[in-house]
Amino acid sequence: MSNPRYANGSLRRRNRERIKAMQLPCGICKGKLGPIHYDEPSDSKHPLSFVIDEIKPVSRWEEFGYESKRQAAEDWNNLQASHYCCNAFKSDRTETELKNNFQKSMALKRNINASDGNW
Repeated sequence: MSNPRYANGSLRRRNRERIKAMQLPCGICKGKLGPIHYDEPSDSKHPLSFVIDEIKPVSRWEEFGYESKRQAAEDWNNLQASHYCCNAFKSDRTETELKNNFQKSMALKRNINASDGNW
């Protein structure tokens, strides 16, 4: 099966250019890692480069009431600017799931009373 993000390439390019022109901060880290480098290639060598993130993961389209993967990938209201590294970290999770996982990991760290070298 083809990638639904590229099924309508011209729409995807228009949306990408529209978001790029807005020069928005990363929708995932909210700019905490700094500005998005809009002019760098989008790959792992450029972690702060620009990619489009689907707020509600395309892979879970049915959960969010979309009729198809393609509809989820093409919904303007489901798109946001993000850093390459933030989007890779987010994976197929929602913002709420990211926050919950972060809070759980912080709670675990608080419960561990080991300092470096005192095992």
